[in-house]
Amino acid sequence: MVREADISDFLELCEICAEDLGYSCEPELIKSRLENIDKNRERVFVATVDDKAVGFVHIEKYRTLYFSDMANILGLAIAKEYQKKGYGRALMRTAEQWAKEMGVNVVRLNSGISRNDAHIFYRMLGYSNEKEQIRFLKYL
Repeated sequence: MVREADISDFLELCEICAEDLGYSCEPELIKSRLENIDKNRERVFVATVDDKAVGFVHIEKYRTLYFSDMANILGLAIAKEYQKKGYGRALMRTAEQWAKEMGVNVVRLNSGISRNDAHIFYRMLGYSNEKEQIRFLKYL
């Protein structure tokens, strides 16, 4: 089952981010983000088993000056024991449907260069790798 994320999902989402994406996270940050979702431009959907979140997708409407509106997948993760069981596919279908409802017909996402299994998954869903990029960060 896929549904919109609820604030009560924050601990499970934090665990998934830490264990399956490798990102340390603060539960209170995820809770705050869920409490303050801007429904005009973003959504978080969760896949559940027995009402426990086992995966999520975070999608936003993405606007640039030089291209028509797109949707941007900000994160997709499935708990290890639930991978390869259709939850990721169901989450991506839901995200893509939301994008269509928002009047968007292009979905983009970034995936770390070492995430080969994720790349195979995205290609199976019809996504193509259009270019190579290097991500730059500057902490202020």
